[in-house]
Parts: sequence; C-alpha cells; structure tokens
Amino acid sequence: MPHDDLEGRMTSAQTAVPSPVPTTSTTTVVPSTPPATDSTTSSLESGFVLSAVLSGAFLAAMLTATINIWLARRKSREEQLDRLRTAFSEAFAAHSAYKEMPYAIRRRRSDAPAEERVRLSEALRDIQANLSYHLAWTKIESETVGAAYAELIQELRRTAGLAMHAAWEAPAIETDTAVNIPPTVIDLSALQPLETAYIDAVRAHLRALTPWWYR
Repeated sequence: MPHDDLEGRMTSAQTAVPSPVPTTSTTTVVPSTPPATDSTTSSLESGFVLSAVLSGAFLAAMLTATINIWLARRKSREEQLDRLRTAFSEAFAAHSAYKEMPYAIRRRRSDAPAEERVRLSEALRDIQANLSYHLAWTKIESETVGAAYAELIQELRRTAGLAMHAAWEAPAIETDTAVNIPPTVIDLSALQPLETAYIDAVRAHLRALTPWWYR
C-alpha cells in the first residue's frame, strides 16, 4: 500500500506539471527600397533640366536689366554733357556779340543816324541782358568756370566799352574800303588770354563730369 500510494502521488505530480510550450521566433522583414524605375529617373532629370533653364533665364533677365540701366544712365550723362557744352558755348557767343559791337557802331548807316542809334542801342541792351544771365548761370554751374567767365566779361566791358565809346564819336563809314577796320583802330587783343582761360576752365569742368570709360 505505501508503495502504491507513492506511485500514485508521483503520477499526480507528473500530471500537474504542464508540458513546455515551444517558443516561436518572429523575424521582422523590412522591405527594401525598390530600384528607381526609368520613369522616376526621367522625372528627376527633367526637374534638374527645368531648374537649370529657369536659373539661366533668371540670370539672363538680370543681366539684360543691368545692361539697360547702364545704357540709360550713360545716355542721360551724355545728354547732360551736351546741354552743358551748348550752354557754355552760348555764354561765349554772348561775349562775342558784345565784342562785335564796336565794329557794328563804326559800320552804322550814315544816311539814317537816328534809326541806327535806336537799332544798335536795342541790340546792345539785349546783349547786356544775355551776358548778365550767363554770368549768373556759369557761377551756379561751376565756381571755377564762373570766375573765369566773370573776369572775361569784366575785361570785355572795359576794353570793348571804350572801343564803342570811340566808335560813336567817330563818323559813320561811308566807303567800302573803310569797312575793313584795322587793329590800330579797334584793339581787343587784351581779351585773348582771358578767352583762353575761360575755354580751359570749361574743358576741365566737362572732363571732370565725364566718366572714365567715355573719355
């Protein structure tokens, strides 16, 4: 009996212990990236080409705009220089008109003295007004040019003024040969150095305003 009882307990114990459950290993499979197809490669290449084309077009547009701006500024600068050249030339022309007055007075018509006095006096008044304008303008535009022009006009009014005074006192010319007036009668040679100084001042002023690439 004791032996049977022991075998019975052993059998019960064996029955009570659960049998081991076999473990199952799980492997995670990561899908690999599929190789690029021809359509994908073509799309990428098209994108690169489009980007390059757009970049090139942008650079071309920027370059064109820069060139146009430069050309516009160059044209504006050239027009400004042309206006200054014209204005300085007109100032010198006003000086020359005053310089011619002693000759015009001596060559006045002898058969209409009253009319000639009015005509020449009106012409001289217009020239004087023109000189005053150019004196102010040249001084505003350039202090150096203005000073040179002022010295020229000061000497002009002194020298040519004396010559005009003498011309009014002299009788009007009545012969063709007397139309040729020699320097011994009207001498305005003192104006030549001041004329040269004015022209040199104008050239220096215009050169300073001219860009290096346009000289």
